[in-house]
This record gives sequence, structure tokens and C-alpha cells, in this order.
Amino acid sequence: MLSRLVATALARRSIHYAWLMVVITFMTMVATAAAMGMPGLLMDPLKAEFGWDTGAISGALALRLLIYGLMGPFGAAVMATYGLRASICTALGLIALGLGLATRMTQLWQLWICWGVLAGAGTGMTAIVLGATVANRWFTARRGLVLGLLTASAATGQLVFLPVAAWLAETMGWRMAVLVPMSACALACLMMLLFGVDHPGELGLAPYGEAGPPRPVPTRNGGGSVRMAIETLHGAVATRMFWILFGSFAICGFTTSGLVQAHFIPLCMDYGMPALAAAGVLAMMGGFDFVGTIAAGWLSDRIGSRWLLFWFYGLRALALLALPFSSFTLYGLGAFAAFYGLDWIATVPPTVKLAAQEFGPERAPLVFGWIFTAHQLGAAIAALGAGLSRDAFSTYVPAFLTGGVLCLMAAIIVLMARSPAMLRYKWKEDVAEAMSIGD
Repeated sequence: MLSRLVATALARRSIHYAWLMVVITFMTMVATAAAMGMPGLLMDPLKAEFGWDTGAISGALALRLLIYGLMGPFGAAVMATYGLRASICTALGLIALGLGLATRMTQLWQLWICWGVLAGAGTGMTAIVLGATVANRWFTARRGLVLGLLTASAATGQLVFLPVAAWLAETMGWRMAVLVPMSACALACLMMLLFGVDHPGELGLAPYGEAGPPRPVPTRNGGGSVRMAIETLHGAVATRMFWILFGSFAICGFTTSGLVQAHFIPLCMDYGMPALAAAGVLAMMGGFDFVGTIAAGWLSDRIGSRWLLFWFYGLRALALLALPFSSFTLYGLGAFAAFYGLDWIATVPPTVKLAAQEFGPERAPLVFGWIFTAHQLGAAIAALGAGLSRDAFSTYVPAFLTGGVLCLMAAIIVLMARSPAMLRYKWKEDVAEAMSIGD
């Protein structure tokens, strides 16, 4: 196996194979982030070519975000049942298929199928739960830092691909712009096929930072993915922590993927800013978020997670409330890009950390999958609601002000996330048996 040869070569240089898994996972999440960011960029070209209104296009985006979120817990269970390589390559194939078919569409329902169903399912299987799964399986030490790095890949996807895609859309048409994330998905799939490994035990390794012999490779439970996910939810809903994280993360999704990622470029264009310049601001925001999310992962290993979340949501609220009063120039939006970008998805590492403290490292990826579903429910509501608001009031301002108020509420909610003991409730015997996810 190629991975064994590479693992041996890395070991000679005192490099753990876990870091190569981080690189592969990072590439995968960058590719899917590029696919997730495309619809906001292409909203105006689709309106111009097909005559669809903002609400109709936003409905397809809301469906994609909803499926993206609902796939989270089942995606984590599928990875546990069928392995990372098969699961991720299938997901990347769905994304590429959806994007490719979208270039041939002529009817609105085809947009809903291509970007809503196919791209939604594929990106959902490679969502943040992938990063949580890899971090928990392959790392004991530096877990928070790794999770921050993998979460930041969403920002990197925008930073690298959006300006290029915006230039292609303006100079060669929106169909050529779609080829950018399709190519990224193909490269990530190839890397996963060649070097992807499910568990460190398959290479005779212990997780990074753990002394002692390798852990036994968990036996896969064929066909138990759905039951595993449902039983995990059944146990998690009995805790207060789950609902605090569920509610606050719904607000996180409302104010990021659903609002800013989907509607920031159209908002800027409403104020006379060209699409390419607006994409540049969004990419700048992604650059700041890359730094902020990695820093959040590092801080979550050292500072109480609920206080980190309090500050992240509070600062995001101030940024959103101030945005409508910006001058909507590159200079005027620079401050917003820095202020908002630093904590765009910096909420993920402390949220995952709280979930791991409450539910344990083995169950945390599945529980976080359900928490992430809330994130995408909020995102779907914002994507559709902001589009309908734009059609009704000819402005995005009410939607962005609503997002700011909700973030203030989230800042208060997370202070109630106290967990004096891990696993404060007893899991059912069949849940423990069904789940065989390694740390």
C-alpha cells in the first residue's frame, strides 16, 4: 500500500502520518468550500441570463444549505461505517456532478436539483464534521489547533478561488467559473484515493501525541449508519449543553453561510460595487478568517470555550450592525472584512471542544454533526429570508440588522454552557456498541 511506504518515509524524518491526513483533509475542505461559495458570486449572472428573481434562486440555495446540514450527522456515521476514502470520494463526485450538470441547465427546477440536492449532499458529507472526525481519530495532542486549521479551510477556499472565479465569470462567463471548484474536487479526490487512511491503527500508529501501542482498528458496522446517528441524537437531546450549542450554532449559520456567504456580493452590488471588487472583499474576509480560526483553535486549548464564544458572537454582532452604514468601497469595507473575518467561523473549535467535553471524544463527531445541522438550518432560513426580504423591500438592510441582533442573543446564550463533568448522562448500551469511531 502506498500509504505504508509514505508513512515509513515520514517516520524516518520524525513526521507523524497524521499531518499528511491533515493536508489531505484540508485540500478536500478547501475544494468543497470553493463549491459552497460559488452561488453567491453567480446570483446576478443567473438572474441576467434566465430572468429568475432573487427569491427563486435563494430557494435553491436554501435547499442546498438544508441538505448540507442534514447530511452532517449521517455523513459522520457513513464515515464510521464505510471509511473516509470511500465516503469522501463519493461526496466529491456528487459535488462535481452537480456543478457540471448546472452548466447545462435551462429551467429553475434543474438549479434546485444540481445545486440544491447534488451539491448539497456532497458538501454535507465533507462538511466540518470531516475535520472533527479526522482531528478526533488522529490526534490526542494539538487537537484544538488541528481543528482550527481544518475549519479555516473554508476561508482558504474563498481566499484562493473566489477572485479567480469572479474574473472568469466576468470575462468568460459563469460556466467557465464553475470549472474552478470542479477541478479542485477532482484533485482532492485523487489525493484521498492515493493517500487517505481511515485510522492510525491501520498503519501501526497511535494517534499523534499518544504514547503506547497502536489502538485496535474499530470494526465497521455495515448498514448501521442511520441507526447510529439517530440513537446518538436520542441520547444528546437529554442534555442542556446540546440545546445551548444547537441554538447558538443555528445563529452562527444564519449570520455566515446563509447571510454573508450567499448575499454579501449582491448586497455590495446594490450599492454600486462591482462583483469582482466585492468578491475581493469576501476573499480578504476569508484571509482574516483563516488567521482567526486557527487562533481560535489554539486558544480553545488554553481558554474556557464559552468565553471565547461570548466574544466571537458579540464582535460579530457589532460588525453586522455596522455594515449597512459602511461606504461600500474597498477602503470602507476593509475594516468590516478584518473585524468580521477574524471570527467568521472561529466559533467552530470552541463549539467542538464543548461537545467533546460533554459527550466524549468518541461520540463528539456524531453529536457535533447534529449541532452542525442547526448551523445549516439557520443558514437555510437566512438564505431564503434575505432573498425574499430583498425582493419585498428592495434592500438587504433588514436581514443584516436581524443577523446582528441574533448574534447578541447567541453571546448571552453561550454563557450558560457549563459542563462540570464529562458524560453527565449514561448512554444506552446499544448506542455504545453501534458506535465504533476512534479518537
